Amino acid sequence: MTLNCQGSLIDLSIPKVMGILNITPDSFFDGGTLQNEKALLIKAAYMLSEGATFLDIGGYSSRPGATHITEKEELDRVIPAIEAVVRQFPEAIISIDTFRSEVAKRSLEAGASLVNDISAGDLDAQMLPLIAELQVPYIMMHMKGTPENMKQLASYRNVTQEVVWALSKKLSEARSLGINDLIVDPGFGFAKTREHNFELLDHLEQFLHLEVPLLVGLSRKSMVYKTLDTSPEEALNGSTVLHTIALKKGAHILRVHDVKEAMECVKLMQNFKN
Repeated sequence: MTLNCQGSLIDLSIPKVMGILNITPDSFFDGGTLQNEKALLIKAAYMLSEGATFLDIGGYSSRPGATHITEKEELDRVIPAIEAVVRQFPEAIISIDTFRSEVAKRSLEAGASLVNDISAGDLDAQMLPLIAELQVPYIMMHMKGTPENMKQLASYRNVTQEVVWALSKKLSEARSLGINDLIVDPGFGFAKTREHNFELLDHLEQFLHLEVPLLVGLSRKSMVYKTLDTSPEEALNGSTVLHTIALKKGAHILRVHDVKEAMECVKLMQNFKN
C-alpha cells in the first residue's frame, strides 16, 4: 500500500509512525507544552530525527469533554505552526488534524500534505468535496457525535462490526466523489468505553478487509493508564505494549506521542515471520 503526499510516494509495506504535535492548551497528555515556535520546532526536530514519517498538527483538543473553540481560534493556532515547521523542515510531511474544511484548506495551502479528520466528514459537509477537489490523502476516523458529547453515545451491540460497517459506508461515500488516498482509524476512545477499545484491538485485523491503510491511535490513552491505574505521563510502557499488538494485527500507521519507542516497535516487529 502507498500514499501520495504531494508527489512523495509513501510505501506502507513497512509501518510508519506519525508524531503528534498538539498546539492546544488542554490536550489530555501534552496540552500547553507547545505554546511557542521554539518549543514546537524542537519537538518537531526530535520526532523527525527519531524516524517519524508524518507530523500531525492539531489545534482543537478532541479529548472527551474538550472545550469548543471557534474556527478562527483553531486557525490562529495551526497556521503559524504549519508555516514554521515547513520553513524549518521543508521535507516534512505534515498532517492537519481537523474536522473543519476551511481549516483543512488553509492548512494545505500553508504546506500540510494530508488531512486527519476525527469525524470522517460528518461534522462539516464541505470536507469530503474539498478532499476530492484537492486530491490529498484523507484519514477517516470513527466517532459518534462530537468530542463534547461522545461519551454519552458509547453504545454498541457489536462494536467491531458496527465500526467496520460505519467506516465502509464512509469509504464508499468518499470513493463516489473520486477520493483515492484513504486511510481508516477505528477511533480508540472516541465514543467507546475501555471495554470497547480492547474489543476493537482484539479484532483489529477485521479492518484490513476494508483494503485501505489502517491508522491506530492508542498512545497514552485512558485504555492504557486507567487499566494500569496510573496516569497519561506514566503510560509509555503500556502504550508500547498495545502498539506492538496493533502492528502484529496489521496496523500501517501508529499515531504517537513517543516516536523513538514506536519506531523500535516497528523495527522489532519486522523481524517476526507472520
